[in-house]
Amino acid sequence: MYEELGPRGFTVLGFPSNDFADEEPGTNAEIKEFARRNYGATFPLFAKAPVTGQAAAPLYKHLAGKFAPPRWNFHKYLVDAGGEAVAAFDAKLAPDAPDVRLAIERLLDG
Repeated sequence: MYEELGPRGFTVLGFPSNDFADEEPGTNAEIKEFARRNYGATFPLFAKAPVTGQAAAPLYKHLAGKFAPPRWNFHKYLVDAGGEAVAAFDAKLAPDAPDVRLAIERLLDG
């Protein structure tokens, strides 16, 4: 979806975290290489940061104030072009699940 919808203004930003069962113990460079090799990730990846609790990065404190905080890796937030968070999707839902795709399409068509 990142490559397909990119020309319409859609982008994906990845924010690795080791908050969940130590699933991201590597360095930022190792995480980036793993994501590219195993998932074909070509979107921007930020530095690893906490996303839950008092130590959460400011972005995640803001998002958790509007939606539930992430409960596991691959939690997804949809943010509009103005920077407003408009939806959140649980980690169990695939990034290309119909509900996610529909929300993205509506935002791009809006």
